[in-house]
Amino acid sequence: MNIASELKLTAVTKDSKKTAGDALVIGVGQQDGKTVLLDSPLSVKDAAALADSLPMLGITGGADEVRRLPGLEGSAAEILVLTGVGRLPADGAVTPETLRRAAGSAIRQLIGLDSVTIALPAPTVADAAAVAEGAAMGAYSYTEHRSAQAAKNGSPAKEPVSSVTIVTPAAQDKSLKAALNRAAILGRGVNITRSLVNQPPSHLYPETFAQAAKDLTKGLPIKVTVLDEKRLEKEGYGGILGVGKGSSRQPRLVKVEYSPSSAKQSLALVGKGITFDSGGLSLKPAAGMQTMKLDMAGAAVVLSTVLAIAELGLPIKVTGWLCLAENMPSGDAQRPSDVMTTYGGRTVEVLNTDAEGRLVMADALAAASEEAPDALIDIATLTGAQMIALGRRVSGVMGDDTVVDAVKGAADRSGELFWPMPLPEELRPSLDSQVADIANIGEKFGGMMTAAVFLREFVGEVNGRKIPWAHLDIAGPAFNEGAAHGYTPKEATGVGVRTLLAYAEDMATTAK
Repeated sequence: MNIASELKLTAVTKDSKKTAGDALVIGVGQQDGKTVLLDSPLSVKDAAALADSLPMLGITGGADEVRRLPGLEGSAAEILVLTGVGRLPADGAVTPETLRRAAGSAIRQLIGLDSVTIALPAPTVADAAAVAEGAAMGAYSYTEHRSAQAAKNGSPAKEPVSSVTIVTPAAQDKSLKAALNRAAILGRGVNITRSLVNQPPSHLYPETFAQAAKDLTKGLPIKVTVLDEKRLEKEGYGGILGVGKGSSRQPRLVKVEYSPSSAKQSLALVGKGITFDSGGLSLKPAAGMQTMKLDMAGAAVVLSTVLAIAELGLPIKVTGWLCLAENMPSGDAQRPSDVMTTYGGRTVEVLNTDAEGRLVMADALAAASEEAPDALIDIATLTGAQMIALGRRVSGVMGDDTVVDAVKGAADRSGELFWPMPLPEELRPSLDSQVADIANIGEKFGGMMTAAVFLREFVGEVNGRKIPWAHLDIAGPAFNEGAAHGYTPKEATGVGVRTLLAYAEDMATTAK
């Protein structure tokens, strides 16, 4: 698998007109019904002339509006780029997430250029870091399967921007270097997730996903353990085996461990990794399968988060569990009404083979619980009900209040949209089975919450108390079927990495 090289990020305080680069990016916004220029290093004369020309050029300053103009006289950049930030409040303040989206949109739409200077208003280290994060996430394209023939026919694949210079008064602040390094690592983690999800199922299946985990962790203090189908059977992982047995490509459980000697807290992450979901014998309609390469996004997020935590050297132990299987129909596939025995001995009646993600995760939740982590979080493209409840851009988070609140706080700071949902107790009886300990489907209405109630059954206890746990459903936000926006491309988005990394950073801070 080809992963785009890491974006080079630097910062300067000097006049951006003298900063080398293919393009100079400044911001425009909407305020009091007018299009206004944001603060930038432009001279008063240049800024006034540009501001006067905005109405004539039809520039509105709306979000995702990116316009190219000829470079200014005396500028080292050949192109002047205006990137819209949308509506501004009365005081003209720009939030970190607005900076991320404006920078990301500009870098995404400037694909094909090599180096870009961004002069958005970023007076503080936090502001400059937000610009850097947006740029790092915007500098992405997936071209692995574009052929040389396409290039010969005049459709060469363009490479994303490789170098970004941020103009900020905070360039001399000693803490900015670490902030830019974090932004680069974060962007790489998001983009690794995207590339894994964008891989076609012909190329990414349990065995190759496991190999990708080994390849990506090389050179990092991460231990990778791969459980193949023989070991899964020997150790009783009936959920993963049951889902994967309909495919000729056998399932895997991949455990990735980062355990620094300085760790005082431990975090377990469980990711759903269905590399293709046909629905099994409960077959999806054809249109419902077209995007089902996305169903391993949770596992990709977990892997990328562990990579980022290790690269940053956080003093926290984190163990990622990647539950990898391909859900296919065949003579060997599990049937509706089959009963499987999950890791730890709990039995599950399978009433719908298309509710398979919760089955593979049940195994890993039980196994992760045996290690008694301080917190346990699972993440999955789990239910269509998530999109019905929260749409395509807002993910759901459910579980124990302490973990849910911390996840929500981490998401808010990171710029990701998560919303807490309840786990009503009346949903649990709908999962009762006449022949097994629990059924894999229950109440139809509120299906996102019903799935979470099922998963909660497999979270273990330590000293008689449930391990603090949360479930993240990213079914819609993990894959963008609409137009690109901000730093988000079409198809895989990488959602979840920023939130889980911020959550881990919070854990590491409170443990000191």
